[in-house]
Parts: sequence; C-alpha cells; structure tokens
Amino acid sequence: MSETILYTTADGVATITLNRPERYNAFISEMNGALTDAVKKAGKDPAVRVVVITGSGDKAFCSGQDVKDEADKTGARNLGDSVRKRYNPMILAIRNVEKPVICRLNGVAAGAGCSLALACDLMIASDNATLIEIFINIGLVLDSGSSYFLPRIVGSQRAFEMCTMAKKLTAKEAADWGIANKVVPPHLLDEAVREYTNYFVNAPTRSIGLIKKMLYKSHQSDLETMLDLEAYYQEIAGASADYKEGVAAFNEKRKPLFIGK
Repeated sequence: MSETILYTTADGVATITLNRPERYNAFISEMNGALTDAVKKAGKDPAVRVVVITGSGDKAFCSGQDVKDEADKTGARNLGDSVRKRYNPMILAIRNVEKPVICRLNGVAAGAGCSLALACDLMIASDNATLIEIFINIGLVLDSGSSYFLPRIVGSQRAFEMCTMAKKLTAKEAADWGIANKVVPPHLLDEAVREYTNYFVNAPTRSIGLIKKMLYKSHQSDLETMLDLEAYYQEIAGASADYKEGVAAFNEKRKPLFIGK
C-alpha cells in the first residue's frame, strides 16, 4: 500500500484515508491504484463489513487531480488515457464492492474528489465541508463518474448549474440537494460516522451487497428486468445464513446476530 493511502481495519470497519494533506489530498498517479487496491482488499476481507473513505487533516477530503504534479512528471499527456487507466477503475471498485461504502466528508471535495465522494453509497459531512465540480475552471469536462452520479441525485438542471458554473455547495446545501445523508459539526463527525458503521457491522452484509447491486442496476433497467433480478437475488438471499438467523430471531422474539454471510 502506498504511503499516500492509509488502510486500517478495526471492529469490522475498513478505513481508507487519502494521505497528502499538504496538497489537500490531491491525487498523484500512485494514489489512484492504491485506493483501488484498498477498496478491493476490503471487499475480499470477510472480517470487513463496511468501508469508510476520508481524507487526512481537517481542510480537504480530496481536491482532485494534482495538476501541477502530473504536469511536472509527464508534461503533455492524453487526459482520456489518464481517466480510463487511473480514475475509472477506482470508481468502479467502489461501486462494485458488495459492502457499504461511506464517504466521511471532512473538508473540500473538488473535481475528481467530488466524483469520489459521489461514488460512495452514503455521505456523512462536516458542516465546514464543500463540494465543487471545478473542471470547467480549467476548460475541462466532468470525469470519474460525476456526469453519471450528479444528475441522478440532484436532477439535470441543478447538475448543469453546478458543473458549468463551478457552483460550490456547502455541506448544508449538499444535504438539501440530497447529496449528503447527514451533516454535523466537525467535532461530531467521527461520532456520526460511527452511528452508521455500528449499524452496518451488525447488519446482514450479504443482503446489503445485493441491494446495492440492485439499486445501481435499476438506473439502466426497465421494470420487468428488475422484477426478474429481484427474484434472482431473493433466491440468493434466501439461502444465506443471515436469512436463517433473521427468521429464527423473529420467531424467538430476539435481536438477530447477523454474521454477514
């Protein structure tokens, strides 16, 4: 694991921290691959029930691509290749991992950093955090999934305003627009995140992974396709240990002890 990405696990929670606070946790080439690897590692670890992605320090979650660093290293480059090789695998890893991924939004999320935050399943934000699609300010377009995520969350008109005018959203506005699930003062951020992780580490992880796949599949599917998919995934869930435990706990009038399998 690169020093630019910190990976820790404790009590069923994998925490992935972008670790370049001196550059507002901006991406350099090694970070994208390291983050992708960290998400996949968490996905394969049966002890991990929920993933948290955050940034080092209290100023930035991620300020996007470190343009200065990349220009110094490679000079002229094909930006399309950079997006395909570095950013797309990272976003797909988050979407494809069959475990809940929480964005702990501790500060500014800009450009690809905003895309990264949007790719997570839930967002818990400090009230001093902001989100901005800053690509337009340097004559670029959205990447890393923002053109997919943003209009689905906020609608096309708000997405157009945010992306073409580099409108900066406060954490409160992000909550009002349906982007952030919860906004709290900075000193309560960890406590708020723990409320969610405490739930997920005791929840039926296999079912949550299937629900995640179903919800994202529905964006490109019609009703008949989703009805078939629901039946298929229900058959899988019905064969799980957690389903048997859930039924037993219901009949015995006790709290279920889900093991995530």
